[in-house]
Amino acid sequence: MSDQKVEPQLSSASRRDFLKASTAAAVSGTIAGSLAVERSAHAAGRDELKIGLVGCGGRGTGAARDALEAKPYVKLVAMGDAFEDSLQGSLRSLRGLKDFAERVDVPADRQFTGFGAYEKVIGAGVDLVILATPPGFRPIHFKAAVAAGKHVFMEKPVAVDAPGVRTVLEANKIAKEKSLGVGVGLQRHHQPSYLETVKRLHDGMIGDIIAARAYWNGGGVWDPRKTREECKSEMEYQMRNWYYYNWLCGDHICEQHIHNLDVINWVKQAYPVKCNGMGGREVRTDKKYGEIYDHHCVEFEYADGSRMYSQCRHIPGCWNSVTEHVHGTKGAADISGHTIRVKGGETWRYRGPNPNPYVVEHQDLYTSIYEGKPLNEGDYGAYSTLTSVMGRMATYSGKEVTWEAALNSKISLAPKTYAWDAEPPTMPNAGGEYAIAVPGQTQAV
Repeated sequence: MSDQKVEPQLSSASRRDFLKASTAAAVSGTIAGSLAVERSAHAAGRDELKIGLVGCGGRGTGAARDALEAKPYVKLVAMGDAFEDSLQGSLRSLRGLKDFAERVDVPADRQFTGFGAYEKVIGAGVDLVILATPPGFRPIHFKAAVAAGKHVFMEKPVAVDAPGVRTVLEANKIAKEKSLGVGVGLQRHHQPSYLETVKRLHDGMIGDIIAARAYWNGGGVWDPRKTREECKSEMEYQMRNWYYYNWLCGDHICEQHIHNLDVINWVKQAYPVKCNGMGGREVRTDKKYGEIYDHHCVEFEYADGSRMYSQCRHIPGCWNSVTEHVHGTKGAADISGHTIRVKGGETWRYRGPNPNPYVVEHQDLYTSIYEGKPLNEGDYGAYSTLTSVMGRMATYSGKEVTWEAALNSKISLAPKTYAWDAEPPTMPNAGGEYAIAVPGQTQAV
């Protein structure tokens, strides 16, 4: 794998690529009216688009449901997950959807489990695969799907470390050469209220952007679902409780906060050149919470000198906010609130339709495939993932981290072997406790 140096400031051509998804989504209202035309055709000229689901947890089940709702010619024909119980629970849920049940055609011989399930789903005669496992597996699965010539919808983040980001970027080059559609679950790019707000910011409504704020502060996510005694191995224990281990999740700055960081990159049409930050474990300190932090605060700097101030927190009873804001020379905007205020002048608010963006992102991808002009969101998905990884590198190490250093880091979080009896990258001590990153001591880049 060759190292890549990527300039975080976008060229004019890159800006056009960055906004490609936005352009497609902006006309989704018109496209939605063409469902009758699409009902019996798609890019391959058949009467259905066969999809396979890899990763049958809550998000994977939701993504499959969104895909079925998106287009009447979508048919779910294969499913795979590491765990049999997850697969069966997802299948029961999808078969219980009265509006779409007839398009859930997954017999026993197209249900696959184990670490190799993704390869079997890819080889089960599908046109497109939905990749929704914990993100640590995403680079491997994406590379395999592209090699097999499959269209892909993959959830964010697309990796948890720099080697994974580079794998995705390299595989995406091949996806472009093969004219494969690649969607990434950063659904705000397909949400009309975001699209219109960002367009007005790009058109200069508040002048030059000089500062930005991004938040994902909340009480946290689900507690670990299985005890060590309920699992047959350390590998199973960590995978059942995947959110709390960096090789699987990347920490919540990657798994959740990527959405907010991505929005600011989108507005800036650029990526940060460096960052610094701090974080730690304040309340989620029990050993059952693995190795991730419960709070991060990062200052990102762009090439033009502007800053993004970023917070993400999993601590109950505190101020909560999942929002994005920018400040310009002529005003300010609450992007998530779809409101723009110009100094001494007007206040604009989006008042148009707001269809479910989780469905619209699938509609836009499938329509683009049908029209022979497949969307490819792989690059900006990878670069926004790197933004969040770079933030984690800064909080864990306590050091300033540059974009180039982050992208070219050799530190891989992946296990050496994927097997139930193999050791995960992080192992507990005799007391079941995991090593926690210590700023000033931990090497994270």
